[in-house]
Amino acid sequence: MIQPSQADVRRYFCGVYAKARSGSPMDAMETLVSQWIDEHPEYHATLSDVDAALRDMALADPNQENPFLHLSMHLSISEQSSIDQPPGIRQAVELLAARRDDLHAAHHEVMECLGRMIWESQRAGRPPDGEAYIEQVRHRATQD
Repeated sequence: MIQPSQADVRRYFCGVYAKARSGSPMDAMETLVSQWIDEHPEYHATLSDVDAALRDMALADPNQENPFLHLSMHLSISEQSSIDQPPGIRQAVELLAARRDDLHAAHHEVMECLGRMIWESQRAGRPPDGEAYIEQVRHRATQD
């Protein structure tokens, strides 16, 4: 299992943004990352300066959105859906995306569920509850 450091993640996202801007060839994962970056133009300035992104790690503000965490969550949800892990997440995300008529908006809702699952797991000192996570996503897909 690969466990990149926070600096590695920042370098990677900044590197993908640089490749996309220059028209350099990208592998499949970089292409997916680039698509999510395109959905977030508000992050482009941050992604354009890797040195500043690395310096800013020490200035983390819990009240301010972290573009690297946000993009990582989009990537995690995309990967979960592509391999249907936990089982049922693909269908739940597809249902929510169809209900919202917007995959991007659906991902943002799924992020809330994913974050809650991780927080509850850490708080209780137990493994993440994939079933509860999927049920939360399904619940959002059935409400207005």
